[in-house]
Amino acid sequence: MAPTALPATATTVHETVSAKPTKFKHPLDPLTPDEINAVTLAVRHHTAANTPIKAVRFITCYLLPPPKKVVLAALGIPLTPGGTPEPPTKIVRKAEVDFLDVINGGCYNAILALTDGDWKVETLELVPDGSEPQITVEELNACEQIVRNDARVQALAKEVGVLPHQICADGWSIGYDDRFPKSLRLQQALLFARFGEHDNLYAHPLDFVPVIDSVAEKVVHIDFPPIYKKAADGSTVLSVSTTEGAALKHESLEDSNRERIPPPRTAFDFLPDLMEKTDPDHKPRNDVKPLHVVQPEGVSFKMDGNTLEWQKWKMHIAFSHREGIAISTVTYNDDGEVRPIFYRLSIAEMVVPYGAPEFPHPRKFAFDTGEYGMGTMANELSLGCDCLGQIHYLPGAYVTHAGTAFVIKNVICIHEEDAGVLWKHTDFRPGGRTQTVRSRRLVVSMVCTLANYEYIWNYYFYQDGNVELEIRLTGILQVYVGSDGEPTPHGTTVAPGVNAHFHQHLFSLRVDPILDGLYNSVVESDIVPLLAPTGSKENFAGNGFITKDTVLKSQAADGARDFNWSAERRWRITNPARTHYSSGKAASYVIMMKGGVTPLMAKPDSWVARRASFAGKPLWVVRDKEDSKGGRMWPSGKYVPQTREEPQDSVGRWVKEGDGSIENEDIVLYLTVGTTHIPRPEDWPVMPVEHVNVLFKPNNFFTKNPSMDVPGTKDPLSKPAFSNGTNGANGHSNGTNGHTHTNGTNGNSHACCSN
Repeated sequence: MAPTALPATATTVHETVSAKPTKFKHPLDPLTPDEINAVTLAVRHHTAANTPIKAVRFITCYLLPPPKKVVLAALGIPLTPGGTPEPPTKIVRKAEVDFLDVINGGCYNAILALTDGDWKVETLELVPDGSEPQITVEELNACEQIVRNDARVQALAKEVGVLPHQICADGWSIGYDDRFPKSLRLQQALLFARFGEHDNLYAHPLDFVPVIDSVAEKVVHIDFPPIYKKAADGSTVLSVSTTEGAALKHESLEDSNRERIPPPRTAFDFLPDLMEKTDPDHKPRNDVKPLHVVQPEGVSFKMDGNTLEWQKWKMHIAFSHREGIAISTVTYNDDGEVRPIFYRLSIAEMVVPYGAPEFPHPRKFAFDTGEYGMGTMANELSLGCDCLGQIHYLPGAYVTHAGTAFVIKNVICIHEEDAGVLWKHTDFRPGGRTQTVRSRRLVVSMVCTLANYEYIWNYYFYQDGNVELEIRLTGILQVYVGSDGEPTPHGTTVAPGVNAHFHQHLFSLRVDPILDGLYNSVVESDIVPLLAPTGSKENFAGNGFITKDTVLKSQAADGARDFNWSAERRWRITNPARTHYSSGKAASYVIMMKGGVTPLMAKPDSWVARRASFAGKPLWVVRDKEDSKGGRMWPSGKYVPQTREEPQDSVGRWVKEGDGSIENEDIVLYLTVGTTHIPRPEDWPVMPVEHVNVLFKPNNFFTKNPSMDVPGTKDPLSKPAFSNGTNGANGHSNGTNGHTHTNGTNGNSHACCSN
């Protein structure tokens, strides 16, 4: 279908729609449900009156943020260390909308502004052919019914003993498949059978993959992956090998002579009541006693709308339909001076490339942020389950196809938790004392479910100035059916007939710093041994090492950086305009990628590498360029589904744009972290959480340890686990001879802390 042509006046203001008065407390507050309804109504009125568009399907509707300098001025944050804030200017609240013309085809982007209570369409543009906005929750849900209703799918399922109502389909982006026109909005349907109402469907994968048209709501093709067999010489070969390279070519429904594989029937349930029925050996543990998190005097943080204050931290927390959580305007009160650190933190993109080369499995490399939207996939959380203690929740809202707001009530969880010892020292000398200070951290979190998989986002703020992003991965492995005894060179047979393919999870963390102001640099620091040989006067014992610092200066030359394991390379975000009174070094935050640096395993010219350039380097540094649509936000482009090459608006392209300076400029960093998952049987049927962490650590930022004023804690509710000093099992005393433990050799009795 050819998209509708817009009239020449399409970019002028035509229609206004009144909205309820908007009194946002913070310039970055997300659109309210009422605003979403008003914005989409304005779009409907405008298209009906001024364009040939007759039927609209809304895909996204979200706040278009004001320019950075305007926001900083409104909040009184200066652009330079110790400077005077810019005078505030009027903030015009804007919204951005993507929608489909479901009659004539085509995707449109609209920008609207709220002026005097009315939403006005400022621009309306046809999105270039082949650029698709994210796949919606409604489209993903519809995929299953489309597949179930298809006669060919029903017949194929029946051949392996599956009835139509037992067919389950996980809708996935098509990824890369140049057999289909760019104009079609496609999904691939990964199929499973469900033999009971709440049966774990992923234990019963099917052996074919339909492709559906989401707009026409029909199956347009069916693919059959080949299977592996053992050759006479013992090697592993594909069962379909009619031509050289056939492992990478598609096998259509008509020309496939592949043998069918019935889905495994063994139940691998995860719900307790079902496990008791289907697994005769299952017995819940009965030795787990309650563990409560109590705060008898309440929490130590306070909220004002979306603005949070906790001890010396202050920040804005927003729901993003695409990123999930967006944390902005992060400041720290350093003995009365409010110091800005981050303008915005978020997971801007991620990709999950699978490692099986036989078609159509190479299409499985989901961009879960850009193709689906983490916010739209977020869970509504419940007290006492995902977060323990005294919890504050924030809601989130996104647009439906009809233009109404869908609200998730408890989508962002905010709470405090104990984080172990913050710092401690014991003076072992006679009469000495001990001081122990426990660490408390503020947690801002969200849980997202993408079909079989769960992602848990935890943003941690600490009392010593540290900021950490922890990503937890859990849920159920993405699996494919295997025939009896089939070799699995690219996966693990986690259960009979269930093959979990090797894959990676690669995340792009977008870091927009305002460290003591808007103009920052990045310093690359390597730890290297002294070149002077052992025995020389410079390095007599051979033990010397130093740090070697390099300031990244040019976007083109220095904007894409590799990790160096041998030098334990790290990077610092610095403000050269502010130095430490003692060290003389620039105020900075060090980026510590704790176990998260993971190279992309796909080849540089692979489908996934061409579309996800961010995955090729652990660090990217670019100049921020704000424009009418928000600036450099998305490392794999704004429109991700079905891209076939690296988009022009991607981080891989940005670093090649001229030789602009990234030293002492308004910069944006993209950090690539992740994990390579070689599935284990222990990951089945539900995977225990795996952790990926990035830590931002102050370095020459504070005069001294900023947590020296945190009071020591002696918890009055803590008590011995067992009475009379026994261990509860055999009555023995906790010490080897029943003696009191001492602080070392000089016999001081141990004191937990002194206040």
